[in-house]
Amino acid sequence: MGEAMAEARDAAGRGEVPVGAVVVRNGRPVGRGSNRVEALQDPTAHAEILAIGAAAEQAGNWRLEDATLYVTLEPCTMCTGAILLARVGRLVYGATDPRAGAVVSTARLLDGNPYRHDMEVVGGIMAPECGALLQEFFRARRG
Repeated sequence: MGEAMAEARDAAGRGEVPVGAVVVRNGRPVGRGSNRVEALQDPTAHAEILAIGAAAEQAGNWRLEDATLYVTLEPCTMCTGAILLARVGRLVYGATDPRAGAVVSTARLLDGNPYRHDMEVVGGIMAPECGALLQEFFRARRG
């Protein structure tokens, strides 16, 4: 999760919402991402999407069944859908997102999902640190 936090800090430094993600296989990072929505003017350029894409490209396979995705914020509906479609084996996230989180907060897309009923999900890892980074970012933006 520490490497995902570094990605989130990088995003904040570029004026992006500070969310970072890292895909790990066999103990090694194989894909990284941080939000790039503003830089790319692309609403799909979320950290998870970019990290999954990089990992799939590196592996030469879009199926990431043996991978763990670490992300600093509970994924939204779009990212949760991508996680399911990529068949990520394990999801580890930091802070919950009561407004847009789709794992435990709002849509709960993983509950009884036929695509990945066996996916391991671990939430709340480094949640205070992940949440504080987001709070600081939005506090500074809103003045």
